[in-house]
Amino acid sequence: MRGKTVVITGGTSGIGREAARQLAAQGASLVLVGRTAARCAASVAWLKERVPAAEVSTRVADLLRLAEMRRLAADLAASLPRIDVLVNNAGAIFDRHEQTSDGLERTFALNHMAYFVVTNLLLEKLKAAPPARIVSVASRAHTGATLDFADLAGRDPSAKGWLAYSRSKLCNILFTAELARRIDGSGITANCLHPGFVASRLGEEMGLLHRVGLRIAKRFAAISPEEGARTLTYLAASPEVARVSGGYFANSREARPSAAASDMAAARRLWQESARLAGLPAD
Repeated sequence: MRGKTVVITGGTSGIGREAARQLAAQGASLVLVGRTAARCAASVAWLKERVPAAEVSTRVADLLRLAEMRRLAADLAASLPRIDVLVNNAGAIFDRHEQTSDGLERTFALNHMAYFVVTNLLLEKLKAAPPARIVSVASRAHTGATLDFADLAGRDPSAKGWLAYSRSKLCNILFTAELARRIDGSGITANCLHPGFVASRLGEEMGLLHRVGLRIAKRFAAISPEEGARTLTYLAASPEVARVSGGYFANSREARPSAAASDMAAARRLWQESARLAGLPAD
C-alpha cells in the first residue's frame, strides 16, 4: 500500500480506526473522516503511537447532512492528489425516530446516503487513480430486510432501531451491486462486507437500556475491532481481490447475501431514488 491514499469515513473508532492501523502498517497514506475535531485528534495520536511512521490527516464532517456530504467530497477531491481506496464505514443505529434537516430518517441518511453521495462525488477522482477500490461496510443484519420504496427516506415513525438499521445495511449491498455494474471497465472495483459482531461504538447513540444491553452482549459475544477490520483491510489491499467487483464478503471470503440483496431491479431503483433525494443525476 506504499504510495496509496486511503480515505476512511468513520475512521476515528472501531473497525475504521483499526483498519487505518492495519493499512498504515502496510505503508498507506490515510485520511480519516470523523464527526468532531477532538475524535480526529485522538485517533491520530492513537495511530501514531502504534505506527510511528504513519502518514495521516483528518477531515471533520457531520455525515447526517447532505450539505456536509457534498462539502466533504468537494474538499477531498480538491485537496488530495489522488484517492486509491475509499472506505465507506461511518454508521450508527438509533432507537428514536428523528429526521435530519433534509427530511431523511437518521439511520438511512448516515448509513446509506452518505455512502451514496460521497462515493458519487469522488468517482472521477477515483477513476484518475486506477486500479482504485471502493469498500463499503455492510452487515449480515440485512438478512430478512426489505425496502419500502413508498417511504425510502423513513419518514414513518416506525422507521427506527433494528428495522431502519437492517434496511440501511440492505441498501449498502444493493448500492455496491449497482455501483459495480455502473463502473465496470473504469478501473475501479466496488465490494462490501460483513465485519462480524464487533465490540465497537455502534449503538452508543441509543437510549440507556439499549446501550446497556448491547454492552453486555458485546462483552460476551463480540469480536475485537482488530478481528472485525480484517475483511475490510483485505478488500482494501489484497491483490487476491484486485479484479473482483460487486461482491459481498465475510471472513475475507465471498458470501451469499439475501435474495432481497441480490435483486438487481431493486438495486437500480434504489440508485435512482437515492439520486433524486440527493439532487444528483440518476444516470
